Order: sequence, then structure tokens, then C-alpha cells
Amino acid sequence: MFPGSEWRAAPAGPTGRPRLYLTFDDGPIPEETPWVLAQLAAYQAPATFFCVGDNLVRHPEIARAALAAGHRLGNHTQHHRSAWNTPRATYLAGVAECAALLRGEEDFRVGGYEGRKVEGYEGKGVGESDENKVLLPHPPTLTPSYPHSPIPSYPHTLKPLFRPPYGRLTWPVLRALRPHYRVVMWSLLTRDYDLSLAPERALRLTLAATRPGDILVLHDSRKASRSLRFLLPRLLAHYSARGFEFGLV
Repeated sequence: MFPGSEWRAAPAGPTGRPRLYLTFDDGPIPEETPWVLAQLAAYQAPATFFCVGDNLVRHPEIARAALAAGHRLGNHTQHHRSAWNTPRATYLAGVAECAALLRGEEDFRVGGYEGRKVEGYEGKGVGESDENKVLLPHPPTLTPSYPHSPIPSYPHTLKPLFRPPYGRLTWPVLRALRPHYRVVMWSLLTRDYDLSLAPERALRLTLAATRPGDILVLHDSRKASRSLRFLLPRLLAHYSARGFEFGLV
């Protein structure tokens, strides 16, 4: 499904220890994301945060704290819309908007492009009608010192990460994004967002299904808070005690 997308990662690290990859969607937000960072720090576990641009605008200091702790940020679109029911140009414009925030584009403003072309992007801006001219994000061009970037999400040598909200993509969207992004999906959904699933059962299901190389999805969101706060410390303790290490996708 979706050729070129990543669903799993290396099952072991350089030392040969089995490895898991923790990812968090939908932040950053107060309370939840800082709590996640504290749990990860206790086990020296790196993780990847797929950020919603609207939340980056509101809470850039939390994103910077994640980066300072050695974690990685990825693009989860600006407004968390589904690719299945959003026009392609609008969807890709939302990807570009979030990308600009992650890159720290000073010309970017909330709500669209104020009549100016964002450097490193092609096509028409938000609200323009030509479906054949969409915003295509280019790889970052940051220097190592990041002199103008409030949220320097990537060293200049790394290809940006993207994860579609709800895991929903269309072929035209995927073809547009694949040359410019690593499209990272997952192999294990913890269902921490599912309010009908008891946290204890979510943990049992996750532990039973997890294998080395799995990319796990959790959510640093208020909706997922109950299960997230039950699952994460127990997953970290369980797998650390069994000799696993945690890696960045």
C-alpha cells in the first residue's frame, strides 16, 4: 500500500539490540507534550513528533523543547485535514504551510501567504484555483547554525518527514509529496485515542502485537490523554527492561 511510504524500520540498532520507534501525532500542546517529554527523558528514549501546524503556531516553545531534548519533528499538515475529502491543492498548501513553520520561514503568516511567494515552494498560494499548480515543498536549505529558524526541525542533510492525518492519502497527493518527503506511516497503532477502549486493554493488545522494528503511534493530544498516560510509561519500562532501545524514524 502506498509504494515508497515507510511502515516499519530497522529491527535492531548498531549494537544489535532490538529497536522500537515511538512516534507522537497531533501536538505540540501544553501539558500533554511536556509530560511526554518528561517520560521519554526518564528512559533517554528519542521519539518523533508529527506536528500540526496550528499547534506549532500556538506553542513553538514546546516544539523547541522537543528538539533541544534530541527528538525529531515531522509534518502532520497545518489543519489536520483528511486527504480523502480535501481538494488536492488545498491539502498540499496545508502541507507547505506546516513545512514553512518547521523551517522557520519568516515570511510566513497564519492564514496564508500574504501575496508573497515562500522561498523554496512552487505554484499558487492558498485559495487560488489552478489545481495543476500546487505548492510543492522542497528539501530544507537550513544552515547548521539555523540563524533564522525558530523551529529548526531538521539538519540540512535530512529529508523532511511527513505523516498524513488519519493515515489517509490519495495517489495524486502521494505522487506530489514523495519526491520531497519521507512519508512515514506505522506498523502498530496503540489506539490511545479510542475512548471506548480501556487503557489496560490497549496496553495488552500493544504488548502482544509489538515486534522489533515496529513504528508505534501514540498521540500527544487531550483526547488521548487518559490512555497515553497509562500506556507510555509502561511501554517504556517494559521494553527497556527487556533490552530494547528506541530510535528515530
